[in-house]
Amino acid sequence: MDLLQDGARWLEDQRLQFMTRKVFYQRGAASVEVNATVGKTVFQIDNGYGVRERIEVRDYLIAASEMVLSGNLILPKRGDRIRETSGTTVFIYEVMAPGKEPEFRFSDLYRYSFRIHTKLVGTEAI
Repeated sequence: MDLLQDGARWLEDQRLQFMTRKVFYQRGAASVEVNATVGKTVFQIDNGYGVRERIEVRDYLIAASEMVLSGNLILPKRGDRIRETSGTTVFIYEVMAPGKEPEFRFSDLYRYSFRIHTKLVGTEAI
């Protein structure tokens, strides 16, 4: 019995039940509706000239078990899109991270969910 893993699973279940909204994760023509928690990450990037740039990105925490496209579990990939509806607007975020940072990280030791870094690339009216 691993109490830490049991606790992490319980926390993940609570996040999914009380702290998510529906979004669409899209790769090419394929998409899946998933439950996501919205967050942010602040990166400090050295521009190569002695200046550190502060870049804030929008994150989506999504359960790894929900990342299924065309019947296959997938990992987030640069260039994928997340479509989030608010009112009469669909906000389109592209999976990416600044500099050489990875576009996602696991948000817990047990790899229950991804923290996916994105950037707003467009909007659509409904």
